[in-house]
Amino acid sequence: MRLNRESSPLRDYHKAKRLMWDPQDIRFDQDRRDWDAMSFREQELVRRALTLFLGGEAYVTHDLAPLLIALRREGGHLEEEMFLTAQLFEESKHVEFFADVLEQVVTDVPDLADIAGDNYCQLFDRELAGALDRLLTDSSRRAQAEAVVTYHMIVEGTLAETGYYGIFNALQGQSLMPGLLHGLELVQRDEARHIGFGLHLLQRYLYEDPTLWDAIDTRINALFPLAAGIFSDLFAMFLPDIPFGLELSDVIEFAGSQFTARMKALQRVRL
Repeated sequence: MRLNRESSPLRDYHKAKRLMWDPQDIRFDQDRRDWDAMSFREQELVRRALTLFLGGEAYVTHDLAPLLIALRREGGHLEEEMFLTAQLFEESKHVEFFADVLEQVVTDVPDLADIAGDNYCQLFDRELAGALDRLLTDSSRRAQAEAVVTYHMIVEGTLAETGYYGIFNALQGQSLMPGLLHGLELVQRDEARHIGFGLHLLQRYLYEDPTLWDAIDTRINALFPLAAGIFSDLFAMFLPDIPFGLELSDVIEFAGSQFTARMKALQRVRL
């Protein structure tokens, strides 16, 4: 057996090894001081955002394995399987990182069920879990494509990227919580590889079966409103004056730009 050394999944697998980081190396001494100096509304927004981040990372860690199984059943794509083993490890690190921030800085860790709105529950409990669980009995390219759209394009490529963008800019603009900011940079670096891998898979599926476009297009357009709705749910209690000067319209616009970028990348393959 010879590996395809030029494949993008294998290159990103090697990159994941080179860029290894450990959440336990991140210190939160200044974060705790910054947290204590925040107003209640500022703390409440950060607390809720971090709880949703942790919940999302836990969901994607739970739900990724069926894609690895589906690729194994399809056969012929060992490099993709190797990348997914690295992604699973990285998703676990992301869970650890957000749990550390909540436990060591916030200390009062909310229950996700008390924070998550209807859009969040629908996206993660029904759409993400359903699409990935389906792969345990249906490893067809269509099932794989719909799962990858849900996981890599919407949950990671639109929702997570936008959420990290919002909280990062809010805190960086006021030089707050450097440990959290550093960790977010590392998480986003990992996520960029994950999203790139998702695009690679969808492009491969479309090269092999162009008729999948309608299923991919329908799926991604159906899920985007749920992602956008999660931000509306999060900010609803803080309107009209969202802490840190955040604007809901700016966050939704950024989410739309992420969505548009993913669609253009897929449309280039279709042409």
